[in-house]
Amino acid sequence: MSGRAFRLAVLECDTPVPAVEQTRGSYGEVFRQLLTKGLAGVDGDKYKGAEFALSKWDVVRSQEYPKAEDVDGILLTGSKHTAFADDAWIVALVGFVKFFLETSGKPVVGICFGHQIIGRALGAKVGKSPGGWELSVDKIDATPEGRDLLGVSSLSLHQMHRDAVLEVPKGLVNLGSSPSCAIQGLYQPSRVISFQAHPEFDGFIMDEILKTRRDQGIFTDDMFADGAARAQQHHDGVLMATKIWEFLLATRS
Repeated sequence: MSGRAFRLAVLECDTPVPAVEQTRGSYGEVFRQLLTKGLAGVDGDKYKGAEFALSKWDVVRSQEYPKAEDVDGILLTGSKHTAFADDAWIVALVGFVKFFLETSGKPVVGICFGHQIIGRALGAKVGKSPGGWELSVDKIDATPEGRDLLGVSSLSLHQMHRDAVLEVPKGLVNLGSSPSCAIQGLYQPSRVISFQAHPEFDGFIMDEILKTRRDQGIFTDDMFADGAARAQQHHDGVLMATKIWEFLLATRS
């Protein structure tokens, strides 16, 4: 493997709620913190000394994108926005991801909204989840392909979504499912890995989002209480970050 740091471009698809942004920074910074922990768990012999350089791209307001030759991979963050909407910046993002996947030969990671954007870019149907909202720490059962890739039969991860990828794009596999959402992850070796859940969230971030959306009238008091009761539970976010790194670094082996 090349000794050069892995150049990861984080496409920031939203701004955190104020209390999170003030404490943790942008979503690019939140992912920097998670990915730093995840990299420490990667196989020490195979990827000994691996480092990464992270760049942040505000694709909502500035609508600027990295050049494929300047990065080794991209990661799309979550968002409060709707992945199947036709806002100009969302259509541009879908077009960028489609072009990047078709032409660069480099890996793409998607989280929640980013997972859905990848699905849309690859021609899958994306829409409102038949199961409705998934909130806070919840269990995901791995598919056989998910068990092989992730090394576990189930995961506990933070959720914050009402939309979903509704079909698996051609050439990819589904990594997991839950009672509320049938497609919890997409995978194609060296090309795509994505998760409907939020490995980058923790109890503090979840609590702040829950409070904000309750105050906005998006969540009822019962929904808020249900999510808050599980927000501090153990979750497998760092494990997922390690698996994301194993996927990314394998593309440079």
